[in-house]
Amino acid sequence: MKAWTVADIPSQAGRLSVITGANSGIGWHTALELARAGGKVIVAARTPAKGIDAVERIRKEVPGASVRFEALDLASLRSVRAFAKNLSSEGRIDLLVNNAGVMRVPTRELTEDGFEKQFETNFVGPFALTMLLMPSLLRSDAPRVTTLSSGAANMGLKRINFDDLQGLKSYGPWKAYCQSKLADLMFSIELGRRGRTAGSPLISNAAHPGYARTNLQTSGPGRELNAIESFLTPFMSHDAAHGALPTLRAATAADAASGSYYAPDKMFHLKGDPVPVEIPKPALDEEAASRLWRTAEQLSGTSWLNGQ
Repeated sequence: MKAWTVADIPSQAGRLSVITGANSGIGWHTALELARAGGKVIVAARTPAKGIDAVERIRKEVPGASVRFEALDLASLRSVRAFAKNLSSEGRIDLLVNNAGVMRVPTRELTEDGFEKQFETNFVGPFALTMLLMPSLLRSDAPRVTTLSSGAANMGLKRINFDDLQGLKSYGPWKAYCQSKLADLMFSIELGRRGRTAGSPLISNAAHPGYARTNLQTSGPGRELNAIESFLTPFMSHDAAHGALPTLRAATAADAASGSYYAPDKMFHLKGDPVPVEIPKPALDEEAASRLWRTAEQLSGTSWLNGQ
């Protein structure tokens, strides 16, 4: 079977996409290819200088691209609300890609909202953003939300630890990251489930990039690749452009259904071509997903279909 590539992205003309963390890595390549396909793209990033530079680099690659920067810090519900308010004038959003995240923050850090940093940046912030943008998404004839998870969602975790979501009792950089990525995958599935129940045309699916060489691996303060990681990286990884392909397929392919999950096809899904893959068993617990959703609503002060 022919491998899926950026050449398979359908025309995005007339569609508006919002990509979080689009200043670099997978997010930037996602924004680039959506712009190349004729879409209007909003590059959402925390740092204005980096976001503006990302826009300029896309315009160099795609002269005349309809792309702009908007500031967004997912570790701040204040910033998330301001971002959503700024976008309310757009009227309609066709695609939201929840891409931004942080990985393996070495020591437990709290955000301005008092949440553990990985849990808010990777899950609570994207949840709130999705809820706040939902009225605009549902104005689209074919709304879609694609959320980035990770192979880490299935690495040793059997369930969400509701007794210690914030890592207050026991914090581990990798454990916290794995939980946040499992939460992302469960959120994506539950969003699709609620969309179907509401009779909405919304498609909610997920992707994981495999082991993509981006700055995510070093996004924690002082985080460096260890000797084993440095040795294995060239053999077990691919570049950010290839890492973006599962996202792009999930976000644009006509046959990418709600509840689907895309990842690379080789080396235990670490690299390769984007294909649909099975959802790990811990993410299929509907009772836990419903509980996680209710918890996210309480923590973020946002809710399904009401925004707030």
